[in-house]
Amino acid sequence: MSARPPGKHAFVFIFITVLIDMVGFGIIIPVMPQLVMSLTGEPVESAAVMGGLLMGVFAFTQFIFAPIIGGLSDRYGRRRVLLFAMLGFTIDYLIMGTATTFAVLFIGRMLSGVFGATYTTANAYIADITDAKDRAGRFGMMGAAFGLGFILGPVIGGLLGDVDPRYPFFAAAALAGANVIYGYFILPETLSEENRRPFNIRRANPFGSLIQMHKYPVVFAMLAAAFLFFLGHAAFPALWTYFSTLRFDWTPRDIGFSLMAVGLASAIVQGGLTRIIVGRIGEWRAYGIGFSIAAVAYIGYGFVSEVWVFYVIMAFGSFAGIGGPAMQSICSRLVPANSQGELQGAMSSLQSLSMVIGPLTLPLVFRYFTTDDAPVYLPGAAFLLAAVLTVLALVVGLSSRGKDVTTLKKPALAEAE
Repeated sequence: MSARPPGKHAFVFIFITVLIDMVGFGIIIPVMPQLVMSLTGEPVESAAVMGGLLMGVFAFTQFIFAPIIGGLSDRYGRRRVLLFAMLGFTIDYLIMGTATTFAVLFIGRMLSGVFGATYTTANAYIADITDAKDRAGRFGMMGAAFGLGFILGPVIGGLLGDVDPRYPFFAAAALAGANVIYGYFILPETLSEENRRPFNIRRANPFGSLIQMHKYPVVFAMLAAAFLFFLGHAAFPALWTYFSTLRFDWTPRDIGFSLMAVGLASAIVQGGLTRIIVGRIGEWRAYGIGFSIAAVAYIGYGFVSEVWVFYVIMAFGSFAGIGGPAMQSICSRLVPANSQGELQGAMSSLQSLSMVIGPLTLPLVFRYFTTDDAPVYLPGAAFLLAAVLTVLALVVGLSSRGKDVTTLKKPALAEAE
């Protein structure tokens, strides 16, 4: 299918695709422990270990397949890959919803990691249809889709899970299936034939895609910074529930409200404010300010002792959300059209790798500093480590700024005027 100018529905579809991806992820969080226990007959302590295994295999398969999916989109076009993956999501959720053994559920989570790698193609699609000066805002909207999905997913999953722990999977399948139908009739192709490149398996792997990015020095440095940032950020999914339970004696209801607050703040900042802020101060400043805010917020989490202070830090830390879209905008501006999928594949692979390493290491820090053998009792020690990783990411990224010879001379809003 030849590329044609995307209509007003194209970005809406991509936004919905990412939103459904995240809703599908969040929708099963409330019911996964109950489902695992029902399938295995194990108590909650053992089910938690097996749940961690499911999270690990999901992240690992995303790490492996993100560059493959990205490379395929550079060869065959964005539309085909996106629709195929959404169809795969539909089937996968049905498989998990009807699983009768843990092994089937495990396979389902593997497939979720494969099809979840479509976020790389979604970002490449955004790069195809958006001018360089507007990309940070559009990437911010993708972050907002994540935030909204994390608001809606757990709420829907909790309500449906009260009836039956399998219903959330069927709801996710229905959403994904509806999006396939919508996209088939609405979504245009954006990658023209002349901008496509042959698929090469040596490049379409986590390390091959990174090697290809080495010829773009700024991008390569930013990818290293992204990995450090993602590794620190893994403290949230790995420790949020355990840390808040220990520190504040929170119930699952309290934790649910806190996650909803995080999602709302993320949606507001990344969906509405990122475009304005980055447009006024520029990509590099937004990157520096965003990562700096993240580091300060991590330090706050490390020492927080009052619930109201915790929520203040959450609100302040939400403005760190301008850093990631700015970083993605810088990278996409420096990579040619026929490698956008490869770039996003490398970025997503690094994020997935961090989600394999982070949950295996950061909880060890948390456990060590809450035992009697610890030199000091500090439940927030892992967040302090996240702050260190974020500062390192900031230094690594900014060290390459002088090599960015294509930096926009004026803020985006000034050019528009």
